Amino acid sequence: MTSAVTGSPEIVRLMTIPASERDLQWLKEGLQAAVALELSTLPPYLCGYWSVTTSSSEAARLISHIAVDEMFHMGLVSNMLTAIGGTPRIVEAATDISYPGRLPGGVRPQLSVYLSGLTKSYVKEVFMEIEMPEHPLAFTSEGVPTIGAFYDALLDAFKDVNPTIDPTRQLTSNVGAGNKLVAMTDLGVVEESIALIKEQGEGTPESPSGGSVPAHYYRFGELYHGHKLRWTGTDWKFDGDPVAFPDVYPMGRLTTASWPNPAPDVAALLTTFNQTYTTMLGHLDKAWETGSATELNASIGKMYQLASPARSLMQMPLPDSDGTQTYGPEFLVVPA
Repeated sequence: MTSAVTGSPEIVRLMTIPASERDLQWLKEGLQAAVALELSTLPPYLCGYWSVTTSSSEAARLISHIAVDEMFHMGLVSNMLTAIGGTPRIVEAATDISYPGRLPGGVRPQLSVYLSGLTKSYVKEVFMEIEMPEHPLAFTSEGVPTIGAFYDALLDAFKDVNPTIDPTRQLTSNVGAGNKLVAMTDLGVVEESIALIKEQGEGTPESPSGGSVPAHYYRFGELYHGHKLRWTGTDWKFDGDPVAFPDVYPMGRLTTASWPNPAPDVAALLTTFNQTYTTMLGHLDKAWETGSATELNASIGKMYQLASPARSLMQMPLPDSDGTQTYGPEFLVVPA
């Protein structure tokens, strides 16, 4: 699969295959690439969320909601892959992703995703860039597909291949933030699910809204600009009600895959975090291998356990920073 370090262009490769040759195997490979893509957005969003000192703040609720949306999208894609006889390989996908690095698959190749505490520049450089709307950016100047264009291709392949849909091993759950993970029972549900993934992230071609609230790019834009998005009667502008930027723990920017030479107390927290993260991913693999709601719930429990070591790290000063920057999580997959 893809590597965020090398930028191996799995999605770009798949998109170069003529539509007439996109068979069931192409669809399985494409959906696995989508699993990796959705998974890769969670670490930067969670770092931003955990760095907010007051979890009840508007900014914290916003980022938490969007992180839940991304987990929901990964669940929908995993159900799609399971429905056509595949099995999501989530630990494998996470192993091939590291920060800083490119998004999996070669989409948005100019974007380097890194981990940091929440700042306005982080919102602009990472969050908004990840969620950049498809329209009018269906393809970059280099001909590289956007995330939205890739999902369109997946839907077209579903329609052309018309695979047998098997409900076995699919998972259902109330994910949160108004999202309900549903089983793929027919092509209509697949189409509705892909449309929802695109609308929540990008809005629609006609509007920034993907439903009752603006899509992810525009919600992050409200945080960056400090104002709600408003329709003026002729266009959309970020000049509505004020949006306060929150107080945060000053997690420094992780510039390599792991923090160099951490002190023993820091190393212990990093180990706890990485082991818990790896266990969480393992539960997700088992959940879709077996169709087990118990394994899915176990993964959710492990996800909540990540917050404590993450926030503890964010209160431990980085060496030579005069207390102005702190550690944070690495999101490394480690041996069991």
